[in-house]
Amino acid sequence: QVQLVESGGGLVQAGGSLRLSCKASVSIERFSIINWYRQPPWKQRELVAFIRSGGNRNYRNSVLGRFNISRDNAENTVYLQMNSLKPEDTAIYYCNARVETYDQPAEDYWGQGTQVTVSS
Repeated sequence: QVQLVESGGGLVQAGGSLRLSCKASVSIERFSIINWYRQPPWKQRELVAFIRSGGNRNYRNSVLGRFNISRDNAENTVYLQMNSLKPEDTAIYYCNARVETYDQPAEDYWGQGTQVTVSS
């Protein structure tokens, strides 16, 4: 059973930084794409950043230039470095990993989430 565990959330002041980790129970090289999502209070879940197996990365416009997604295959871990945090970044952050094959439906795996709170 594939498991993802997020960690690194917490309470920070505006302008501060946090690094979130997503640790997988299997090699992350099997995943076609790994996403970071977040769900702000009273809002729908939104995509924050992704990294593809080939290394392509992209970000939600509101975090572009402030956040960085990276991976460490040896540690089976994907990171989200968050700098210059703003109160509107407050949310529960979720890691999502997807397996895509030509002959099977996509498989999605989710972590339990980690809370990020940014005070003003």
